[in-house]
Amino acid sequence: MNEGQFFAAGFEDDDALRSAFIRQLLLRQAGSADPRHAVGFSYTPKVPRTLVRYWHDPTNLPEDVDACLRSWDRMKDCGFNVYTFDDQSAAEYIARRYTDRESAAFRRCRHPAMRSDFLRMCFILADGGVYVDADDVLVGCGIERLLMDGSLKLQPLCYDLGTSAMAPSEEIWMLDLPAGERIFYVNNNPLAAPPGHPILKRALSRATARLLGSDLYPEIQSTTGPGNLSAALAAHARELQLSARPFDFLFIKDWETIAETRWDLSYRNDARNWRNMTRAALDGTD
Repeated sequence: MNEGQFFAAGFEDDDALRSAFIRQLLLRQAGSADPRHAVGFSYTPKVPRTLVRYWHDPTNLPEDVDACLRSWDRMKDCGFNVYTFDDQSAAEYIARRYTDRESAAFRRCRHPAMRSDFLRMCFILADGGVYVDADDVLVGCGIERLLMDGSLKLQPLCYDLGTSAMAPSEEIWMLDLPAGERIFYVNNNPLAAPPGHPILKRALSRATARLLGSDLYPEIQSTTGPGNLSAALAAHARELQLSARPFDFLFIKDWETIAETRWDLSYRNDARNWRNMTRAALDGTD
C-alpha cells in the first residue's frame, strides 16, 4: 500500500501524525544507498547562486551578529550574489513581487523572527537561492552541494521529549531509533531551492492565511516557522506519494559541516530573541 494512504488529508495539522510521517520520509532517504533513488530529481530548474540573510534593524546591528554575517562574505568570491534584508527592504521587496495580501500578512508579523520567516519564503519562492539565518557562521565549503539539482533542500530536526533537548543530528538517521518520545520536523534554516518550488508556495499561502486570521498573537513556530514549513512539506509529500510522482525535496545530512549556529550572541538575552517574546514586547510596551 502507498505510504500516503495511511494519512488522511489534513493530517499535517496534527503534531503527532506529522512527526510520524516526516519520520517515514527520513527513513526512506536513510535506507537508500543513493538519495537520488529515494528522491526523484525531476525538478529541473537549478538553485541560483544567491545567498540571502535577514536582520531587522541595520542601524542597530550587534557586533557579534555582524561577525556572523561577514563570515559569509567569501561566498561572493564563489560567484554568489549576497543580500541582507531588513524590515524596510523586506517590505519593499514583498510589495514589488507579491500582492497586497502578502504585504498585509508581513505587517502582521509582530516580531523580527516572524518577519525573517516570512521574507525567506517570499524570496526563495520568487527568485530562488539559499537562505541562512543571521546567527549562522560559515565554517565549511559544502554549500555547493545545495545547488547540485533543483530539489528543495531542508534540514531535519528531532526533539527528544525524554531529555527535553534536541537530538544529535546523527540520531535522526538511525533506522532503529525509537520514535515514540521524539518529534521529527524540518527547520526553515537553511532553505535552498529554485524559484517556484511548490512546498514553499504552500508554506507561504498557509502562513499568509494564518497571519490574516482572527488571532492577533499567532504562535511563531506554527504560523511562519519550522512548524508551518513541516506541515507544508508533509501535505505536499503525501500528494506526491498518492499520485506516484517523484519527490522534489531532499533532506540535508551534514549542515553542521557547512555552518554552525552561535548560541552565545548578545541579542538572545532580550526581546529580539523570539523565545523571550512577551505580549507586551510585541505591542512595543516593554
